[in-house]
Amino acid sequence: MKAIERVDQFYLLKQLPKATALLDKEGVLLDASCSWLEIFCLPHINKKQSIKIFNLLPEAGNLQQKLEENKSFNLQHKVTHNNDTRHLKSYFAPWFDEKENVIGTIIQTDDITTQIEKEHELSWLKNILDTKAEASKTGWWEYEVETEKLTWCKETKRIHQVPHFYEPTAIEAIEFYKNGHSRNKVAMVFHKAIANHQPYDVKIIIVTFNGDERWVRITGRPIICNGKAVKIFGTIKDIHDQEMAETKIKENQQLLTTLVDSLPLNVYVKDLESKKVLVNKGECNYLNKSEDQIIGKSDFDLYDEEMAKVSREEDLQVMKHLTPIIGKETSITLNGKTTHFLTSKIPYFDLDGKVSGLIGMSLDISAMKNKQRELCNLIKITSSQNQKLISFAHIVSHNLRSHSANFSMLLGFLNSEKDQNERERIIKMLRQASDNQLETLENLNQVVDINTKESETKKPLNLKNNIVRVLQDLSAVLEKNDAQIVNNVADTIEVNCAPAYLDSIILNLISNAVKYKSPDRLPLITINAVKSNEGVLLSISDNGLGIDLDRYGDKIFGMYKTFHNRKDAKGFGLYLIKNQIEAMGGSITVQSIIDKGTTFNVYFNEES
Repeated sequence: MKAIERVDQFYLLKQLPKATALLDKEGVLLDASCSWLEIFCLPHINKKQSIKIFNLLPEAGNLQQKLEENKSFNLQHKVTHNNDTRHLKSYFAPWFDEKENVIGTIIQTDDITTQIEKEHELSWLKNILDTKAEASKTGWWEYEVETEKLTWCKETKRIHQVPHFYEPTAIEAIEFYKNGHSRNKVAMVFHKAIANHQPYDVKIIIVTFNGDERWVRITGRPIICNGKAVKIFGTIKDIHDQEMAETKIKENQQLLTTLVDSLPLNVYVKDLESKKVLVNKGECNYLNKSEDQIIGKSDFDLYDEEMAKVSREEDLQVMKHLTPIIGKETSITLNGKTTHFLTSKIPYFDLDGKVSGLIGMSLDISAMKNKQRELCNLIKITSSQNQKLISFAHIVSHNLRSHSANFSMLLGFLNSEKDQNERERIIKMLRQASDNQLETLENLNQVVDINTKESETKKPLNLKNNIVRVLQDLSAVLEKNDAQIVNNVADTIEVNCAPAYLDSIILNLISNAVKYKSPDRLPLITINAVKSNEGVLLSISDNGLGIDLDRYGDKIFGMYKTFHNRKDAKGFGLYLIKNQIEAMGGSITVQSIIDKGTTFNVYFNEES
């Protein structure tokens, strides 16, 4: 037979997307598309080298006989190249010329490797599931999309509590799921597996053939062929006991969380690196952060470095030596606010008994500390008031007794005296003694008023304005003594004080500075004031005689105590203003050097 010659149109064959080849009647490869040559790893067709299809498909033993029959057929085979095996399916059909004479064979080949692998995988999976289903209490099922056939294994039937001969339909299988969420859920995921090829894994409730509600875990995986889901293969596992146990654990955890969150404590758990792994609401509220913002953070992320270092050292001590810290009083400053805590830290152990962190608890005792301070201040004030009362009683007793003795003595003299001139002199002395007694009583009344009525008259006062007014009242005295005043007080400084007390304080301190001036120099009085968060400090300094503090330091503010030989010195002014200042919640101190001068510092409390 005359050999068939290749025609120029064969170049069209190269471009076919379908893997296609042409054989002559002897089975010799004449030409093929590029995709077909690629499958068999042939670079090109060599005219000088005759390639027979039988050599390419050695496993097809009766291929020559089938070709001689000049009929269409298909053949499933495989090709291996570089240890890579590909599964193929070839379709053979007679090739006719224009006169309907058979001149060879047309071959079209499909790569079915993926399909074969999926079938093998499915077969392997079925064998595995059949072997382990009974041991694991996990059943399997299979649904064929085209025939709508549903197959259950023995374990699946046992879970549903149906007879072993029961053969369900897909609709019947879905109706086993509890009406509502579970049934809607399984219908939805089953539909998506077929339509969208989406696998699923869900926990839902079935109602068994005997009416029992059971939690199950179902999975489904579509088997795809030519872009379509041909089967759905899945499993079902009875997880009812496990789910009930987990629910109980969650309930207990919720109960524990509620309890811990309700405690009037800041509770936290730290790991070995002192990073917080659990916090309660108290800790979140104190830090003003959410739980997510705190978990995983250390004290270095939440507090200043110095405070964090102290906390870390405590943590290491607890975790290393397993020695708990119980009820340690600590202070933490956060955002400018200091909070006092009673802090406890105890080591935290895992199930193997190894330390894995610590549990911390802090009780806010700031209110208690404030009450304690208030109580201490009250005790201090009470003690001071008692001391003042004792001192006041002594002064009253001493002064009034002195006046009474003086009166008694003068009256005795008057009664026994016959000379009229001497009697008039004694009467004059009695009037003077009476005036002195009235002055003493007035002074004592002032002290009583200061300690009983101070809360009624306090109000904000401009310090500089009050100083200027007092200086105006003392202008004659200041001018007479050539006193120089340096007033450095700012216009904006205010103090909370009774107006009469403030005038008395300024007046006494400035008049004393003039009264006890040095005879060797003109008086110089300097007034300064400094405002801070705690209050106002008023300083009045002079260059006068000074006071021997080593000798009189504890007597300076005593009643009727004088330290210079002046006839007009009564020793009442400093005692008076000290009571006035303390009644306003402030204090007064003195600094002095003999023959250099004296400075009185008056502290006005901001809260007073």
